Amino acid sequence: MLCPKCRHIDDKVIDSRASRDGAVIRRRRECIQCGHRFTTYEEAEREELFVVKRDGRREKLDRHKLMNGMQKACEKRPVSPDQIERAAEEIVEKLGNKYDREVPASAIGEAVMEQLRKLDEVAYVRFASVYRQFRDINEFVHTIQELSGKS
Repeated sequence: MLCPKCRHIDDKVIDSRASRDGAVIRRRRECIQCGHRFTTYEEAEREELFVVKRDGRREKLDRHKLMNGMQKACEKRPVSPDQIERAAEEIVEKLGNKYDREVPASAIGEAVMEQLRKLDEVAYVRFASVYRQFRDINEFVHTIQELSGKS
């Protein structure tokens, strides 16, 4: 590993710890030449997932795009950016475990709604109204009744 200070290639690992529930290894390193200490993170590389859109197009699954959609639904709600990030990580992990390379867009939308339902019901209804393309107030009412257990 190159030292970020002197660019020397030799270092020694001082400390290693698992972080993010064991998904990442955090290592403290010290440069042999200049003594500068720095941190590196190591994680298993995942195969890229591709989204299969409704019209048949394929594009890379963009975690930031996923988070942006969730952030819009959670705007002015008591949901922290950390909660959104953890939910997005969980969605990507579940999709990666369930699908090999290609994920239907509908599976992503359903996974986002599932996570938002756990985080904030108002955010869930906001997202569902766009995702399911509500056409009138009755669709809102039906979704709210489902949330409150009344059908």
